[in-house]
Amino acid sequence: MAEEKESTSESRSKALLAKLQKQAKAREQQSLATKEQLTVQDADTTQITSGKKKRKPEKVEEEENKQHKKKKKRKEKEESTEQLEDANGISVSVEAAEKAITGTLPKKKKIKDKNKANAEAVEETTGDGVEAKESQETANGHPDPSDTEPGKISSDNSFQILGGYMKKRVQKVQRVLPKWLAEPDMIEKDIKSNLVTLSDVAGICPALQKKLEAKGIHNFFPVQAEVIPAILETVNSGLLIGQGGYRPRDICVSAPTGSGKTLAFVIPVIQALMMRVVCEVRALAVLPTKELAEQVYKVFCSYAEGTDLKVVMAAGQKSFAAEQATLTETRGRRCRSLADIVVATPGRLVDHINKNESFSLQHLRFLIIDEADRMIDSMHQAWLNQVIKAVYKSGSGTDTSVFKRVEPGPITVASLSVPQMPLQKLLFSATLTQNPEKLQQLGLHQPRLFSSTHTSTQNSTHTEEKFDFPQGLTEYYVPSTMNKKPLLILHFLLRLKYKPVLCFTNSREAAHRLFLLLKFYGGVEVAEFSSRLSPTERQKTLKSFEQGKIAMLISTDAAARGIDIKGVKCVINYDAPQYIRTYIHRVGRTARAGQAGVAFTFLLAIQMKRFQKMLLNAGSPGLQKHVVKPQHLSGLESRYEEILVELGEAIKISFSSRTWHTAHTAKSTYIIYGLM
Repeated sequence: MAEEKESTSESRSKALLAKLQKQAKAREQQSLATKEQLTVQDADTTQITSGKKKRKPEKVEEEENKQHKKKKKRKEKEESTEQLEDANGISVSVEAAEKAITGTLPKKKKIKDKNKANAEAVEETTGDGVEAKESQETANGHPDPSDTEPGKISSDNSFQILGGYMKKRVQKVQRVLPKWLAEPDMIEKDIKSNLVTLSDVAGICPALQKKLEAKGIHNFFPVQAEVIPAILETVNSGLLIGQGGYRPRDICVSAPTGSGKTLAFVIPVIQALMMRVVCEVRALAVLPTKELAEQVYKVFCSYAEGTDLKVVMAAGQKSFAAEQATLTETRGRRCRSLADIVVATPGRLVDHINKNESFSLQHLRFLIIDEADRMIDSMHQAWLNQVIKAVYKSGSGTDTSVFKRVEPGPITVASLSVPQMPLQKLLFSATLTQNPEKLQQLGLHQPRLFSSTHTSTQNSTHTEEKFDFPQGLTEYYVPSTMNKKPLLILHFLLRLKYKPVLCFTNSREAAHRLFLLLKFYGGVEVAEFSSRLSPTERQKTLKSFEQGKIAMLISTDAAARGIDIKGVKCVINYDAPQYIRTYIHRVGRTARAGQAGVAFTFLLAIQMKRFQKMLLNAGSPGLQKHVVKPQHLSGLESRYEEILVELGEAIKISFSSRTWHTAHTAKSTYIIYGLM
């Protein structure tokens, strides 16, 4: 049945097409006959009027007749394409009927007809070109595309003319930053030539000035000279209100490693809390690692000495119960705080908020976030949300208090009528992100940025961030292979006599393998620093390294963040870092406080192009190539091969003589295969 229907419809279409073509021919013949009659009449009229007017030349008359015939022909064609009705009353045209049979209009016929019409229109040009233009428009049924500029809309039919236009380059989206990020308060990069004497920094009390001088500090670095007065301005009217009675602005600081950022927040916080009467947690410093937390804790303690302020660390160095006893005290039904300043890591801080009921942050005035970019990356722990909830928590008795704290919303007359202690955030980092989406997670209030790097983003389309590199740092990359890396380390230690050296690997397993290899080789004192060691062992190792007892410390990125290790002259990246922030924090362990330092990065051939581009985009002052010739390593190879065999046998013997836990055995076996 379906086939019969299809054949019936096809035959009807063919019949309709034949009928339409027949009607078109009949009209054409009729129009030709009419034209002949008109021509005869015109000739008679011309003869009659020849006495009154001058007869036109024969050539001109023939030309006019030709044009007249062509115009008539075009009209007939247009009439032939007019819609006709078939037997069923459906409106169709010749082109529609052809399309019904063949499925598509014949392209060749279209092109041929169009070209023919254009050629006829050109022939009709009379000298000024006006008639040709009009005839071409009528022949095509559309205006001449040359009259309309490419890509623009024609005023006659409001259709966009396609084709003939030049390919335009797509404009990249420009990077637009908030004003506080795009226009920071600039800090001088050159530390040594921009020192500021203590007396020139306004607002520091005499007691703290004496302490600074007693510790041998007579000048402030540029970042300290800018940030300390900015924080002190927010507490000039007391802790309850900011400058002018408004909530103080949050402070963000992006400055190179070793530029004195820690002292920039320790001094103003100590001075702001020195006159407190009741002991409550009013300053909280959150840091990513235990070692960095301990370092900041020591700085706070040294400047709080001689005052009533109490500094407590909650970073997991002690048991939870021991830390709880140092934070709070419970007598009967009353709980009181034993700390004014708390230095903590995010995990242990959240534990105390959730498990220690007597631990309160309702009087918190300063929230200090050091190494802010890494702390933002760890926001999945939701530690900041926990802190904010604890700050604005409504406890017993607070509802009736005049100074109860309510989480701030939009600034209105009603919100400003009730005095409450503001929470001010202080962010510090050497690699502070410029991504507004990430910074939004911190809930900053009208932030103010201090930076030593300013990248104009108004006319820039790239999205790479620029960072601050230590001023006295010299950077090198060393072409190498996987097998030559241990030999290069031995070459730097034994022949070039670099000491002390801080060496970084990408994993604790790689750090342990390299440590065992160098220990068996002998001739140099080495140690490892990673999460394999307990906190106590790590502190002892760091102390020995600072005292010069260890020539090279092999570390993971645990020591790369913020830790101030004194005396590091050389940093070696045994494994190339994957990210620019990791690289900046690694090499930032040397060339601190304007001193000189050198950094070497071992690169495989496949890593060179990407690494060089990464440093170039980040604003590195210059990366130089350092080539170690094969003959310089030849004397070390034989001994190195022997050590590999001895080390493998020693580890196998240790396995056979002891009973190991399955997990430990699997891990140690991985170490053996890594060496062999």
